[in-house]
Amino acid sequence: MEKTYYNPADLAKFGNISDWQPEMGRKFFEYYGEVFKEGALTEREKALIALAVAHAVQCPYCIDAYTTDSLQKGADEAQMMEAVHVAAAIKGGALLVHGVQMMNKAKDLSM
Repeated sequence: MEKTYYNPADLAKFGNISDWQPEMGRKFFEYYGEVFKEGALTEREKALIALAVAHAVQCPYCIDAYTTDSLQKGADEAQMMEAVHVAAAIKGGALLVHGVQMMNKAKDLSM
């Protein structure tokens, strides 16, 4: 197995977050379960959104989990990569639009 800072085996321990705070853990998992149920969005659409967000926040556990979940919910590789590109575009755009703040500050300082 390739060595990383993240231990892939820890993903299976996600439920253990309730061990030291059972009530908060229960509430979190109850909410988490509700969020991913079919609603206005399909479970497949929600899995793709989660996959994109996982990449944006750079969570390897979530990337593993939602790659699997997306495939299990019927997404294909092209859809998954497109979701990742959407996340990259939004994250890149968010970074770049903050350049306006820098430009405004630079203008103020040069006056």
